[in-house]
Amino acid sequence: MRAQAGEDGLSSRNFEALSRYIYDYSGIKMPITKLTMLEGRLRRRLRATGIPNFNAYCDYLFKHGGIEKEAIFLIDAVTTNKTDFFREPKHFEFMERTGLPELAAAGHKRLRLWSAACSIGAEPYTMAMVLQDFADSTPGIDYRILATDLSTDVLQAARRGVYPRDMIHPVSTDMQRRYVMVSRDAARGEVRIHPSLRATVGFARLNLMDSAYKVGEPMHMIFCRNVLIYFDKPTQAKVLSRLCDCLIPGGYLYVGHSETVTGISLPVRQVANTVFKKI
Repeated sequence: MRAQAGEDGLSSRNFEALSRYIYDYSGIKMPITKLTMLEGRLRRRLRATGIPNFNAYCDYLFKHGGIEKEAIFLIDAVTTNKTDFFREPKHFEFMERTGLPELAAAGHKRLRLWSAACSIGAEPYTMAMVLQDFADSTPGIDYRILATDLSTDVLQAARRGVYPRDMIHPVSTDMQRRYVMVSRDAARGEVRIHPSLRATVGFARLNLMDSAYKVGEPMHMIFCRNVLIYFDKPTQAKVLSRLCDCLIPGGYLYVGHSETVTGISLPVRQVANTVFKKI
């Protein structure tokens, strides 16, 4: 650890102030091992704001009231947004073969699903593909998907629904034909999610640290995957409890394969690997 850094570097004192704010705001833990990463990402904010160095930047944030204006940009800079279509595919197999048929059999025809921490949109658009296939084969099914994230940058990208062509390789050829449009300019190497599918997904900014989640009517399924790993156990418990509050009885909660709810008291029972049903 460096007690002080030159004007061109982020000092441990400033790192501690930033990491404390990031944790309080977003629940994301920033151990000292992330100092170099944070320093690298925040250099873009120095350039964007015209602030000459990290000392001046932190003074602007914490001494001169700049934190309210800068908070969104700061969080955008530190959030990690890895995502893929059909990531952890067993979840979507369960959704298709078990979750959706059981909900329909129980009389739920107007389905609401939530992709919490949706990143650039691959997860909610994957959900929409599976849902649309189910709706096409099941009379009377209607659905809407809410997709939220803390980062405004990724939400902007998600709304556009434009991706590198290589990114859709996990999507079946049949689904690609129906739900994905290929750019006429082959040199761009891009695809876009079909407008009819994009129309089924609504995007909004939401902080999982909020004391309550204003998402409207209760959800039938919630995907909150690969974000809990950034939280400590008490924060995980609070987030999971609030998510369960947003589920209908009999609704499903999906967490990442590397995540666990062990030791956390929740009104759910496990029905598949990292899939839980509300009691």
